[in-house]
Amino acid sequence: MAQLIVPAAVEGPVLTCSDGLSFWGGVDPETGRVIDAHHDQHGQLLTGCVVLMPTSRGSCTGSGVLLELALNGNAPAALVFKEDEDILTLGAMIAGRMFERPLAVLRVPEREYEALSKVPYLRITETAVEGDGLSLPLAPLSASDLNLTAGDRSLLSGARGPAAKFAMETLCAMAALQGADRLIDVTRVHIDGCIYASPANLRFAAAMAEMNAKVVVPTTMNAISVDYVNWRSQKVPPEFGLPASQLADAYVQMGARPSFTCAPYHLDDRPLEGEAIGWSESNAVIYANSVLGARTAKHPDFLDLCIALTGRAPHAGVYLEANRAAHRKIEVELPAGYDDALWPLLGWLAGQLSPDRIPVLKGLETTAPSEDDLRALCAAFGTTSAAPMLHVAGITPEGNRPATDDADCVRITRADLARAWKGFNAGGGDVDLVSLGSPHFSLAETRKFAALMEGRRRHPAVSVIITLGRETLATARDQGLAARLEKAGVQLIPDICWCSISEPVFPPQARVLMTNSGKYAHYAPGLCGREVRFGSLADCARAAQNGKAPANLPTWLE
Repeated sequence: MAQLIVPAAVEGPVLTCSDGLSFWGGVDPETGRVIDAHHDQHGQLLTGCVVLMPTSRGSCTGSGVLLELALNGNAPAALVFKEDEDILTLGAMIAGRMFERPLAVLRVPEREYEALSKVPYLRITETAVEGDGLSLPLAPLSASDLNLTAGDRSLLSGARGPAAKFAMETLCAMAALQGADRLIDVTRVHIDGCIYASPANLRFAAAMAEMNAKVVVPTTMNAISVDYVNWRSQKVPPEFGLPASQLADAYVQMGARPSFTCAPYHLDDRPLEGEAIGWSESNAVIYANSVLGARTAKHPDFLDLCIALTGRAPHAGVYLEANRAAHRKIEVELPAGYDDALWPLLGWLAGQLSPDRIPVLKGLETTAPSEDDLRALCAAFGTTSAAPMLHVAGITPEGNRPATDDADCVRITRADLARAWKGFNAGGGDVDLVSLGSPHFSLAETRKFAALMEGRRRHPAVSVIITLGRETLATARDQGLAARLEKAGVQLIPDICWCSISEPVFPPQARVLMTNSGKYAHYAPGLCGREVRFGSLADCARAAQNGKAPANLPTWLE
């Protein structure tokens, strides 16, 4: 039966998306217009619409974008999904529960979803969704089957204050949505909501901090939206720099560690195989599950803090052994002579082919991908899929786990890889900016790029910027890598990443950027409005030196 997940009496015209949409990087938080250049509804306005989509995809920060739209009056009237969805649903819950700006969220079976998609205008009440002679009854979401411990009930009663009470109430609602029977302990949390994607992120964090919220498990923080120490000298406008740094301060005040990296797996003491953690940030979640073998759902922004305040998470999704099996097999035609650009291309295509289920990639057993290759694979996969993990047969810890009996099989051919490469290379041939570090550069990548730039300098017309975690940068300085890169004209910036960078740190004069990141190649047109070129790390080094992107397909794709 159709479920009313978040109640609100609303109505509006129907807008149907054939594919899922990441609200972060895909929807303008100020206007509600779709900015994802790869999406079928690019340019459409979501404001006031009853938006139907199979599920969401991409960034965990989508919950913050939806909250901002609710607060500024530009949100959809309702969201209707036919598959499981957490990120936007959580944003809608926070909008209603904390700020009294409700918008409805429904989950309906596929047959009813198809019927609703053909209706031009829908009205939603507490008991039904109606339009054009169609009336579909709605069942409310119930948390009555959730088995809570005495500690959980104590938090719900307010024993540890209003912030922990709000956090536990929110966790219980999400547990009911996910069909969890109980909550489980997690050992650590990674916060994604510290990115200043919109003023809503600060309003939420400030409200929780004012309630004296304190984390109870070790909690790291994602990249933020400014170089915390240097943003003033970088001439970032105070109207952006101040709230962005205040948002970071709010989470530090609540007890989070100011790690400021979107690659927490680069930090010391990274999660172990089988460890239950509570991470947000899509690339980190997929890497933790897929490459490290740890266990975490792709938690939305705001829920990450709720988990940190309680040390508890819903016992659902890939926390459960049975839910970690692949539901789709992807046979890969491995081109001879491939370079490191293979991995982000594969990830992006795998996400397209498996937008709503965990896949296993086969045909890569003879490869020996580095951790950086696997990170690029996971990050690009997260832009086009809602799945929290993938497997690579013969490579990842659970890569040889049997797929489900009903798993189907699809293929990625060399022609598919060439098509994706061309899609990432629609920009002009003259490069103004080389953008590296999405996700944050590792120490190994920093060392490799330093070697590629050894004895050379960037072209005078090209800016070259690497974003990386502050701890990685400190080590790079200790080892002399930073000095070698700076001698070549490369700028190294901590704390921010390309998903949160803004002018003037992003060079205003740049019109064509080049990156080795499939994630940034996907999001950049919508985020910064620039043309994009894509290639291997060596291609990026050559572009840094001569200002030119490769004129042709790489030989391994010809």
